[in-house]
Amino acid sequence: MRRVAIVGAGMVRFGKREGDSLMDMLTKASLSAMDDAGIGDGPVDALYVGNMAAGMLNHQTAIASALADTLNLLPAAADAIENGPASGGSALKNGVLAVASGYYDRVLVVGGEKMSSVIGPKATDMMATMAHPQAEYIYGATLPSLAGMFARLYMQKYGITPLQLAKVAIKNHNNATRNPYAHFRTAITLADILTGPQAPSNNPVVAEPLRRYDCCPVSDGAAAVVLCPAELAKSFGQPAVTVAGFGQATDTHTLQERDDPTELRAVRIASQKAFAMAQLAPSDVHVAELHDAFTILEIAESEQAGFFEMGEGAKALDEGVTEIGGRLPINPSGGLKARGHALGATGIAQVVELVWQLRGDAGERQVKGAEVGFSLNFGGMGNNVLAFVLRREA
Repeated sequence: MRRVAIVGAGMVRFGKREGDSLMDMLTKASLSAMDDAGIGDGPVDALYVGNMAAGMLNHQTAIASALADTLNLLPAAADAIENGPASGGSALKNGVLAVASGYYDRVLVVGGEKMSSVIGPKATDMMATMAHPQAEYIYGATLPSLAGMFARLYMQKYGITPLQLAKVAIKNHNNATRNPYAHFRTAITLADILTGPQAPSNNPVVAEPLRRYDCCPVSDGAAAVVLCPAELAKSFGQPAVTVAGFGQATDTHTLQERDDPTELRAVRIASQKAFAMAQLAPSDVHVAELHDAFTILEIAESEQAGFFEMGEGAKALDEGVTEIGGRLPINPSGGLKARGHALGATGIAQVVELVWQLRGDAGERQVKGAEVGFSLNFGGMGNNVLAFVLRREA
C-alpha cells in the first residue's frame, strides 16, 4: 500500500449559517481545500462526502453526485458515506484507502451538515435515531440521556467531579476564542456555569449530571481535505502531512449489553490499531483532537485512547497537561464543545485542525513543535469509532 499525504485542508466557520445551504457549505469547504492544495478546480479522481442526515434534515439525497457536478469535477467518482457522527471519519478512511490502493491519485474528502434547518426537539429526535430502535429509541432514549448515564457511571467509578467537567468546557471555550472557524468564540468562567449566582439559569440540567455547558451545540458546517500519494506531496508546495495510521472498531449498539458500560472498547481498539499502523505510541503524540460531544467524553477518551492511565485523565486536566501550553494539548480548536459539531463535518474538521497544527498554520492556538497529531471520531455512544494518527514529514 502507498503512503497517503494530506496536501490541502479547508473549512467554513461552524455555527448557524442561515444564508448557506448544505451544498453551499460543502462547495466552499471543498474549494478552500483545493485552493490550499494548489489544484484550483481540479482535476480530482474521486470525491467522498461524509454526511449523516441530509435526507432527514434538508430533504436532499445523492449529495455526492450533486457536489461533483457543482464543483465541475465530472466525471470523477463520487460516494456519500454515512456513519452517524463518525461519517466524516469514515469518509476520510475511504479516501485514504482509495489512494493507498493505487487506484486514485487525487481524492477530495469533504464532510458537512446543515442542522439549523430543524428546531431543537426535531434535531434531538433525529440524533436519537442512532439509538437501538427497540431497546432504546421507543422508550425515549436520546444521545444526551445515554451520555448522562455514561457520565454518572464514569464519575462514580473514577471520582470525577462536576468541577472537572466544567474545566473541560472552560478550556475548550477558551481555545475557541483563538479559532476563527469556531461556533462559539466567547470565553466562559467557572462562575458563569457552576458557582455564580446566575449559574443555575445559565447552565440548567440537560441529562443529569450533564448540564448545558457539558453538551456541544447544534452546528452547521463543512470541512474538506485533499489526499494524494506521499511521494507526490512535495509537488503541491505544502509541508507534507501523512496519514501515518488509522483504525476503526465497533461495539454493541446498546450500552446495557456491554460487560462494563464505562469501557469504551471501540475507542481503545481503534486507537491501538491506528498507533500500530503508524508504529508510534500515545506518548509520541504532540496534539490531539478528541470527540467531546459531551465533556465527560474528552476525559474518558483521553484514557481509553492510551494517553493517560484509567482514572488519571481528570487529574491531567487539573494539572494543565491538556492546555495548549501543556504536555499534550487536547482540542486546541475548541473541540465539538466550542468549535461546534456539524455531524458529518466533525471527523474531517478534527483532521483539518491537525493539519494546520502540524504545518504551523494554527495562528494564536498553535501548539509549539507539533509533529504528530491524533484524532478520534466517535459514532453513537461509542459503537463505531475511527482514530487517525497524522505526522509531519521532514
